[in-house]
Amino acid sequence: MTEGVKHIIAVASGKGGVGKSTVTANLAMAMAAKGKRVGILDADIYGPSQAAMFAVPAETKPKSEDGKSFDPVIAHGIQIMSMAFLVDAKTPMIWRGPMAAGAFQQLLDQTRWQDLDYLFIDMPPGTGDIQLTMAQKVKVTGAVIVTTPQDIALLDAKRGIEMFRQVKVPVLGVVENMSLHTCSECGHSEPIFGEGGGERIAEEYQTDLLGQLPLSLNIRKQMDLGQPLAISEPDSKAASIFAEIAAKVDEKIQAMTESAGPEISMGD
Repeated sequence: MTEGVKHIIAVASGKGGVGKSTVTANLAMAMAAKGKRVGILDADIYGPSQAAMFAVPAETKPKSEDGKSFDPVIAHGIQIMSMAFLVDAKTPMIWRGPMAAGAFQQLLDQTRWQDLDYLFIDMPPGTGDIQLTMAQKVKVTGAVIVTTPQDIALLDAKRGIEMFRQVKVPVLGVVENMSLHTCSECGHSEPIFGEGGGERIAEEYQTDLLGQLPLSLNIRKQMDLGQPLAISEPDSKAASIFAEIAAKVDEKIQAMTESAGPEISMGD
């Protein structure tokens, strides 16, 4: 297991645009509200977003006492490491897959995580080099899959679940984001992206539907401001859903027997 970390939770989706980073940030905050020591590793080397979601100033750089390792940046009580702290925000990461995977490995191994109960890894979309590196090198306790109800997102979410199954990482459950939109003017609710998708995929893969989150303007606004719901709207319905998801994840991890860790077989 990574030094200084008890449990690593991968938060993943098969495609971009489903709110995975938003779910990661708010799930981490909800877990911290339960009294856990929590960190986030932003593994999206090409498009890191956790620094912005926690309102970390652009000039922030991680400290290094020995010149070889980094201290995580602390924001809202969460330990965070991201490529956003190491490069200028306008610098494009024009790297091939193996280079990005190597950067991910360095961020994980060279960060001096401080006695974490949970490290959430905000995974990039897809099933490429970074995911493969994680499967080979990291003992992941479990994975949370984020999807929206629409069919195209569900197809990609299934690929994500299959990937974790192949590398023997337990899938803790599915979070369905943008499940329902309620008009702020008239109060009418409508499943814009379809309905029942998260429940169907959870049933198909014999895992749990951890929660269904609304398509909310306030969530988007607060995350753009770097204010996760546990800080900005702790009494909101969405915040309570994240708290329920965190409780379910914690309960599942505590109930699990010691994991054998991910394995992968490589051909010639």
